[in-house]
Amino acid sequence: MMRIDILTLFPGMFSGVLNESILKKAQEKGAVDIRLIDFREFADNKHKTVDDYPYGGGAGMVLKPQPIFDAVEHVTAGSSGARIILLCPQGERYTQKKAEELAKETHLVLICGHYEGYDERIRQYLATDEISIGDYILTGGELGAMVIVDSIVRLLPGVLGNEASPVDDSFSSGLLEYPQYTRPADFRGMKVPDVLLSGNHQLIAEWREKESLRRTFLRRPDLLDDYPLTDKQKQWLKEWEKERE
Repeated sequence: MMRIDILTLFPGMFSGVLNESILKKAQEKGAVDIRLIDFREFADNKHKTVDDYPYGGGAGMVLKPQPIFDAVEHVTAGSSGARIILLCPQGERYTQKKAEELAKETHLVLICGHYEGYDERIRQYLATDEISIGDYILTGGELGAMVIVDSIVRLLPGVLGNEASPVDDSFSSGLLEYPQYTRPADFRGMKVPDVLLSGNHQLIAEWREKESLRRTFLRRPDLLDDYPLTDKQKQWLKEWEKERE
């Protein structure tokens, strides 16, 4: 079982996310143990303050090291090798590859920041990873933590009904996912491609491969920079590039 501890000043924000859909089922199945920790409870002052003015002046407040260090030490007591993840705009941009890497761990601790940032000693001496979910600023790390937890938990064994589902996802293969269709085969004159109705699994597999590559070429060509193309795929790309000329 994977364990995920989320350190946050606003645990109530997670109630809907953790108690619905796949995340709820994953916890019920025993695939993951998700715990919410209000690190304000670890503050060592009577007012339970977790922030203070920055040395040297400046706007806003900074999260103090003591409550977060104490909270992390509490949740990691008795365990070894926990990944301590700091949610922050300066962190590594989150990708599917990172989600797959973290899904192999047994214990993750996610720290949700607020205010103007963290005391640098948290970053320097406590965190093992710094992650950003994109180049924009949120009011806190909670939404980022939800994204990360969802993307990781769905990769755990037994969580999704079809074990092939996460393998076929966009980005997992290095390409965007091919188009998907379901019944009816003809909806208001819009028809499903004949190949998908043929029952020929080899032709279907080739069509999906080609459409996956085509969609990536048109929408996210940057993903092809390091993708190991086969000779057949290179020929398809040449044909599409000629069509665009």
